[in-house]
Amino acid sequence: MTNISELELQNLRHLIGGFDTTHCKMKEYASCAQDAKVKQFFEKGAQSAQENKQTLMKFLQ
Repeated sequence: MTNISELELQNLRHLIGGFDTTHCKMKEYASCAQDAKVKQFFEKGAQSAQENKQTLMKFLQ
């Protein structure tokens, strides 16, 4: 793995935190949704945010 700078590390931390927040919010919105299509929309958004977070986490290994 290539070394990353402190700025890159801070950017990763910020992005990972953002995706984590998005994941939590989308899950909550999905749990409150009455319409099946709206619920599915938020569930897909939550899954996408989680996948993006996991992808970025790989840069820290």
